[in-house]
Amino acid sequence: MEFTISSEDAAAGARRSPPAAIAAARGAVHAALKRRDPVAAAAALERLGVLQDAAIGPARERAAAQAELGELWTLLQDYPAAARHYTHAVELAPTESRHWFNRAAVRRFLGELEEAEQDYDRAILLEPRDAQAYLNRSELRVQSGARNHVAELERALAVGPGTWDYEVPLRYALAKEYEDLGEFAASWRHLSAGASMRRRHLQYDLATDLATVDWIRQAFPSGASLGGGCASEEPIFIVGMPRTGSTLVDRILSSHTDVYSAGELHAFAAVLMEAVHRRLGRVPPRQQLVAASATLDFSALGEDYLRATRPRTGHSRHFTDKMPLNYLYCGLIARALPRARIIHVTRHPMANCHAMYKVLFERGYPFSYQLGELAEYYLGYRRLMTHWHATLPGRIIDVAYEDLVARSAQESARLLRLLGLPWQSACLESHKNPAPVATASAAQVRRPIYDTAVSAWRHYERELEPLAARLRAGGVSID
Repeated sequence: MEFTISSEDAAAGARRSPPAAIAAARGAVHAALKRRDPVAAAAALERLGVLQDAAIGPARERAAAQAELGELWTLLQDYPAAARHYTHAVELAPTESRHWFNRAAVRRFLGELEEAEQDYDRAILLEPRDAQAYLNRSELRVQSGARNHVAELERALAVGPGTWDYEVPLRYALAKEYEDLGEFAASWRHLSAGASMRRRHLQYDLATDLATVDWIRQAFPSGASLGGGCASEEPIFIVGMPRTGSTLVDRILSSHTDVYSAGELHAFAAVLMEAVHRRLGRVPPRQQLVAASATLDFSALGEDYLRATRPRTGHSRHFTDKMPLNYLYCGLIARALPRARIIHVTRHPMANCHAMYKVLFERGYPFSYQLGELAEYYLGYRRLMTHWHATLPGRIIDVAYEDLVARSAQESARLLRLLGLPWQSACLESHKNPAPVATASAAQVRRPIYDTAVSAWRHYERELEPLAARLRAGGVSID
C-alpha cells in the first residue's frame, strides 16, 4: 500500500499537528526499513518529506529535518534524492558543518568529485576537528606537489585534541598524500602508526575467523548436488578479498545493458541468518550456525535472497552483488542459486594485503590493521577458495586484477563470454559509468583503468617483509 498526500493536505496537516504527523511518517519509514521493505520505506519517506517541507519553524530545525531526509534516502541508496535534501539543509543552515560533510559524501558516491572536495573544504573550515573530513577529502584525487594538503594535515595533527579517533584518520590521510607525492618513508610512518592505534581500539578475535574456515570446509565437503535450488540466472556474485579490484569488475559488467549493479549487498548473509534462526529457534554460536547452514531448504534460501534484493533488482537480465565476503558462502550459493554466476577477483598477495592495510575501513575487516593478523586471515581465505575450486569445479570464474589492467579489452571480452553476454564497447569505458559507487573505490573507479596500483607495495618491501615471510611460510608465492 502506497502513501499519497497532496502538498495542500500535508501543509494543513503539518500546521494542525506537525509533531504527530511527522512522528507517524518517520515511524513508518523506520518500520519498513527494519522489515527490509524498501518500497514501503520509500513511499513513507516521500510522505515524510512532504510533511517536513510544509512544516514551519526555525531554519536550523528545518535544516536538521532535511538532513534526516538525506540520511534516510542514503539508507535506501537513492543518492540523488539524498543530495537534494542535503542541499536544502546547507541552504537553511550554512554554518552547520555536518550538512556540508554529508553532502560531500553523497557527491563522492555520485562521482561529483570536485564539488565533493569543495564541500569537504567548507566542512573543515567550519569544524577543523572533523578528522574524517580530512581523510575523505584526501582520497578524492591523486595529490600533487602543487596541490596537496600535507602542511594543513600536519598542522591539524599537531594541534588536535590528541584522541585516537581524531589522530587515526589524520594519519591515514597523511599516509595517502605522502604516498601520492612519492615520500614513502613519511607515508609508512603515518600509516603504521595509524593502523596500530586503530587495532588497539578494536575488539577482534582472529582465531574465530580462522576456525570458521575449517568449520565451513567440514560442513561443505563436496560440491552442490544436482537439482534443487532457485533457478534464477539473475545474480552475478563478485567475491574475494577486499581491495582486489572487485569494484572495477563490477563497473565493467554494469556498463553492459543487461547488467545492473546492486552494490555490496548484505542480503545473502542476512537471509542465511534468518533461515538458521527459524530452523533452530535461536541465534546459535558461529560453529553451530555453519553446521546448520548445510541442512537448509536451499530453494527457499535462494528465493529469500532474491526477494531481499528487490525492488532494486529484477529489471534487467542480471544484477551484480559485489559483497567481497560472500566468498565464505560459495558452497551455499552454489546450492541455493545453482544458475548464478560466481566471479572470484584475485590480486597479487602482497599488493592485495598492502591495499587493505592502507585503508581505514568505516566498518568491517578488523584483521587488516596488523600485518601478522592480515597474513593469517589471507592464508585462511586462500585455503577456503582452494576448497571451493576443488569441490565446485567450473562454477567459479577467476579474474586477476593484473590481467584486467594489462589487457582490459581481452579480459573484459573473456569475462563477458564466460557469463554468456554479448560484447558491448561501453564495457571498455567503465570510468564513464554514471552509476553511484558507495565503496572505498568511489573516486578511483571514475578514472580510466590505470596500472600504478599494481606494484605500489614494492615501495614498502622492507616494511612489509614480516607479512611476506608469513605468506611464504603458508605456501603463498609472492615472487
